[in-house]
Parts: sequence; structure tokens; C-alpha cells
Amino acid sequence: MKSSTHIGDRITDRSPQLDEHTVRDWLGPEAFGHWLELRRWIEASYPGVFAPNWLYGGKKRGWSLRYRQTKAFCTLLPAYRFLSVLVVLGRAEREKFEARRYSWSPKLVKLYDEARAYHDGKWLTLPISSADDRLEVLELVNMKRPPLTEH
Repeated sequence: MKSSTHIGDRITDRSPQLDEHTVRDWLGPEAFGHWLELRRWIEASYPGVFAPNWLYGGKKRGWSLRYRQTKAFCTLLPAYRFLSVLVVLGRAEREKFEARRYSWSPKLVKLYDEARAYHDGKWLTLPISSADDRLEVLELVNMKRPPLTEH
């Protein structure tokens, strides 16, 4: 990849397609575990709904794995030893978020309050460094689209 990598650096090599081996090596064992859990949960909760696709955002943003059908569901952002998830909250999701504002973690509320609002919603980039972070992201995406299956 790069000769001098830092935690949070994105995968910016313009390779034809990333594979799980490359992502695992870049993320490291802890972040890759969260990566796998998120992907497994999405596949189990929304069978046949999403065909995740890799997007290349150039040298600044690098690669990301987007889940969407007609509108964006979430985007996984693999970085060096670090994983984050982009979730766009539209008007309906923002109302749901506000209705339960005090049940979210203070860290998530701070990210939400500081996120810039665009015409299509608030774009939240959420770092995943624990199972609690991962579960909170899953609650957010459940607000966007309820799961088809319970597990």
C-alpha cells in the first residue's frame, strides 16, 4: 500500500477490485472483526436486498463499500486499523433520532449535532471501535429500514 501508513489512512490504491484479504490486512484483526459482523448482520437481516458495491472516491477518500437499493442504506469505510460507517439520516430518520435523543450515547449525539445537514440529510461518519459502537450503528440503520428477518 503506502510506505508510511497511519491509523485512519484510507485504501487509496486504484486497484481493479478489493478483496477480503486486502481489507483484512489493512483493517487489522479488531476492526476486521467489526467489518465481518456488520456485513453478516446486513446480509442476514436483509437477505437479497442489497448488492454491496465498491466505490473509489479518489486519492483523498479511497475505497468504500456501499449498501444501497433505491437510496443509500450505509457505507463501510475501511481505513488503516480503523473502521467507520457512513449513515445518511433523511428527514424521517432525523425526526426518529430526535424523538429518542436521550437514549443514544453522548458520543453519537455529539457526532449528530456536529454533522452538517445537506439537502438529502445529515451525513454521519461513525467510528466503530467497540461492540457498543457497532450496535448503535445497527440501531440507526434499523430506523432507515426495518430488518426483514429477526435474529
